[in-house]
Amino acid sequence: MNIIVCLKQVPDTETQIKIAPDKKSIVKDDIKWIMNPYDEFGVEEALRIKEKYGGEVTIISAGPKRATEAIRTALAMGADKGILINDPALEGSDSLGIAKALAAVIKDLNYDIIFTGQRGIDDDNGIVGATLAEFLGIPSLSVVVKVEISDDQKSVKVHRPIEGETVVIESPLPALITAQKGLNEPRYASLPGIMKAKKKPLEEKTLADLGLDPSEFGEGARKLKVIELTPPPERKPGKIIEGETPEEKAAELARLLHEEAKVI
Repeated sequence: MNIIVCLKQVPDTETQIKIAPDKKSIVKDDIKWIMNPYDEFGVEEALRIKEKYGGEVTIISAGPKRATEAIRTALAMGADKGILINDPALEGSDSLGIAKALAAVIKDLNYDIIFTGQRGIDDDNGIVGATLAEFLGIPSLSVVVKVEISDDQKSVKVHRPIEGETVVIESPLPALITAQKGLNEPRYASLPGIMKAKKKPLEEKTLADLGLDPSEFGEGARKLKVIELTPPPERKPGKIIEGETPEEKAAELARLLHEEAKVI
């Protein structure tokens, strides 16, 4: 089976995020960048399917040159080749623009399944997967925690958690699946895998290469506008409950919850 995984490079969850002076973006200097964790589940599932049924795993990303680091990580895990859409005109594009660029690459490729993360941990929109499927005219199966390929490899059955229950959906292939936490446990890249990744093909394409008009991308072409970014309010300092005995402390805690927090 031929599988495509679309991934995004995002700031590390442990990175301190600072809002830029324009209040619409973040300061990108000195940020540690990683593969989006939900996309990592997609890479792992693609590799497991390849190991069982054979085929090829292609990694595709849209972003600046540094995004090759995330692609190389996936190649080190075991993917076969990568494609990066790298064009200055993409800077500031919204989810619709990114999906359009990804679709322009994928439409000419041979594939059975496309994996994306169910959302990116930076913008937290969760739009690209479904939009990409719409552009390609294929079914979209979202927030998936289990994937089962049919014996004839012509359909897929997926499990999706919903309201404490599980929905089982079956779809013909090709289809797009957005990966959720719980789908699998991603592997670590081995040292031999890291060395092999350096020699695996990684192609770069511009919007012009894909026959796309750069004016349809970037900040000016956004349908979803960022009005302002604001940091979360500072948390009030904690309070130590005073008292000589556990009973006194419990009584004081109850008083504070009633009179100050007003939750009881």
